[in-house]
Amino acid sequence: MNKNNSEKQNFKKYLQEIEKPNYDGSDISRSLPTNASSVDKTKYQICEKILAYQQDNNLTIEKVASKIHLTTAETKEIFHYHLDRFTLERLITYANRLLSPLEIEVIVSQKKQTKHTQTV
Repeated sequence: MNKNNSEKQNFKKYLQEIEKPNYDGSDISRSLPTNASSVDKTKYQICEKILAYQQDNNLTIEKVASKIHLTTAETKEIFHYHLDRFTLERLITYANRLLSPLEIEVIVSQKKQTKHTQTV
């Protein structure tokens, strides 16, 4: 088997692994569920801001990790939206270290409910 076939085989195995429903690898970005809580939505937005800062400033993961006082692995978890690994307070602390001065705005509003009517 040549090197190219070996790489293809390894890649296929990797795809099979990450496509499993219960895969919990740190290298996969998670999307925000449609029924996410307000806290999770806020945590997601903070992760998004931290990642945008890293990309906009062409920083390495190691540089961001150093600035926010985390390990590289923990910083990758922020970049991949592993919300369950961080409290809101911790994420605010990390964002403050990176994006200072940081201002967080909370908007409280009631969701509009759609009324369904039926005409007979």
